[in-house]
Amino acid sequence: MEAQKVDMFIMANAKYFESHQLYNIRELLLKTNESRWGYITSIQFKDPTNILIVSILAGTLGIDRFIIGDVGLGVGKLITCGGLGIWALIDLFFVMGATKEKNLEELLMYVRQ
Repeated sequence: MEAQKVDMFIMANAKYFESHQLYNIRELLLKTNESRWGYITSIQFKDPTNILIVSILAGTLGIDRFIIGDVGLGVGKLITCGGLGIWALIDLFFVMGATKEKNLEELLMYVRQ
């Protein structure tokens, strides 16, 4: 794929991934077939900042985990009321990283098909 296209994609979507992953994502996209580009650019990534806000407002209900696709953890947080608040508090520190990991998994799913 063209380096200019890949660099524009990285610049536009860098906030959805961990900074240490960007180089590997760039290299992977450069090796990707041009026919995959339409799929890759249409991916709707979850915004980690929005997920953090949802986690602050409704983290004890597990809504943050449902949104990013961790249904099992969402159900667990819902049933236990966020682990009596402890799990919800701890999750405030980890939910952004979990969102970025889910975004990477989604990108890899489209790239490696």
